[in-house]
Amino acid sequence: MAHDPARVYDVAFWDPLPDGRGIHRTGSWPSCPSFIDTRYPFTTLLHQGHIERAFIEELAKHGGFIDRPWTIVGFKNNGNDKAYPVEVTLKDLDANVEQVLKSKYLFGGEGAKSFIREQLGIKIFHKDPISHVWGVMDGVVQTNFPDILTKCTIHSDSGSVMVIPRENNMVRLYVQISSSTDPDWSPRRTATVSEVQQAAKRIFQPYHLEWDRVEWYSVYPIGQGIAEKYTLDHRIFIGGDACHTHSPKAGQGMNTAFHDALNFSWKVHMVEQGFAKPSILTTYESERKLIAETLLNFDAKYAALFSSRPPSAAEVGAASSNDDDDDVTSSINEFVEMFKSACEFTSGYGVVYQSNIFNWGPDHPAKSPLFNPPGVKLVPGRVFPSCTVTRLSDSDKVALEQAVPANGSFRIHIFAGNPEKTRQAVNDFASNLEKKRSFLSNYQRKDIDTVSHFERHNPHSFLFTLCLTYSNLKGMSARIDHLPKLLNAYRHHIYVDNIPDIKAPNAKGAAHTKLGFDTETGGVVVLRPDGHIACTVQLVEGNGTVDALNEYFGAFATKTLGEGHSHAKL
Repeated sequence: MAHDPARVYDVAFWDPLPDGRGIHRTGSWPSCPSFIDTRYPFTTLLHQGHIERAFIEELAKHGGFIDRPWTIVGFKNNGNDKAYPVEVTLKDLDANVEQVLKSKYLFGGEGAKSFIREQLGIKIFHKDPISHVWGVMDGVVQTNFPDILTKCTIHSDSGSVMVIPRENNMVRLYVQISSSTDPDWSPRRTATVSEVQQAAKRIFQPYHLEWDRVEWYSVYPIGQGIAEKYTLDHRIFIGGDACHTHSPKAGQGMNTAFHDALNFSWKVHMVEQGFAKPSILTTYESERKLIAETLLNFDAKYAALFSSRPPSAAEVGAASSNDDDDDVTSSINEFVEMFKSACEFTSGYGVVYQSNIFNWGPDHPAKSPLFNPPGVKLVPGRVFPSCTVTRLSDSDKVALEQAVPANGSFRIHIFAGNPEKTRQAVNDFASNLEKKRSFLSNYQRKDIDTVSHFERHNPHSFLFTLCLTYSNLKGMSARIDHLPKLLNAYRHHIYVDNIPDIKAPNAKGAAHTKLGFDTETGGVVVLRPDGHIACTVQLVEGNGTVDALNEYFGAFATKTLGEGHSHAKL
């Protein structure tokens, strides 16, 4: 946000006037409608270079750096070195010198023409036979077009344009140059800056459009394709455009690629920390390929919806409201549902991972009856919703979903309800975590004896962070020293659920209520390191809650968890 990205609150749709005199707006709707429970109800748009620079600067803080201009010219998994089995040959393009490196893993995120994918012999399957060539131009324009600061899809008798507002008064225009349905189709079709500008001017009529300057320009073909595999040996992986390509209409290319990398990185982290078995790396492909397939299916429908026929005013009105589908005619339902699923998916809140070793379901090896408490609204595999609470130590309002940074830890949220009702359950929870065979004790920090008093997130283990939220403080002094010693170490993550939420009106304990936890008895949520829900468990007196969590983590941990009675030093 330091670069002041453009914020898009609405999406506008423009279509041809029936008399052929140009275009007119047929409707607009929120970028993030009210049915999406997001803290930031807008889309941000920023040049990829700024985002890349932020990553490079963060790498530098931890001693990492990027070498340029190097390229990969060969690689192999020789299997001889169990620790570093992958040999990678790199070439310095300036010095024309090659260098061989040994690595534990190789991740290919080098785009649609991925060298790594090609060398692995992984095929790309094209889900939609229709391809397009697009001209893309970033620049500063002068225009009387009223929605130039809004994301727009424009259809005219002269072609199609997508308008994407950018930072620093810039705008990006995607101009469709040709389609595989054209008689003279060629995927190598190109166009000059002037030709694309002239095409855009024709599409924008009756509005005028002039460029002060052009910052960047490119022409490239786009087809909907997906890789057959994301890995062959779970040592060499591919992600991003190397795995999936689609039209720019949804604006999901970089977003999806980032989440490919995030999904891969936290799982490798768990393996390399000695916590998770290497077999968990199979979930990278199963989770992310399903999302890519969902994206491509959505992209095909999305493109067809706005290319084949413009939405009517009635459909726009129906989609902009949050009325039940029963109140909408069947002919409009398709558009309304497409709109809803599109908004939810592109916001990220519609990304759902299926049940597997990380996302609890009835087929999970962990069989405790305490999983999935009655009434809980959270679904394993979905993103944890936004919740605002008050931190007990300083009365500051905190976004609970952001309270713990994305540092590779599982986040265990204990919603403790009424302290008068749950005091014993909370004490028992802490006591059972101290047992030597618990997940927390088994994977405690090696430097546990020298951890700083001011360590906020990981005082006991680099793999877990605990957060405790009460629904109220009646009958309990606002002092964290009333808590068990183990939980007192997480004093920066002790909260009170006393902030109103529009999603839970008149609730006494809005976060508890919104998530489906009883405000008296509470419950426990485990979040994966990427913020997706892993499992939910009842909070009970005795050892049942921690036993259930030991079962869950034990399903993929490298050590046997649970059953121990002696206590560790925590």
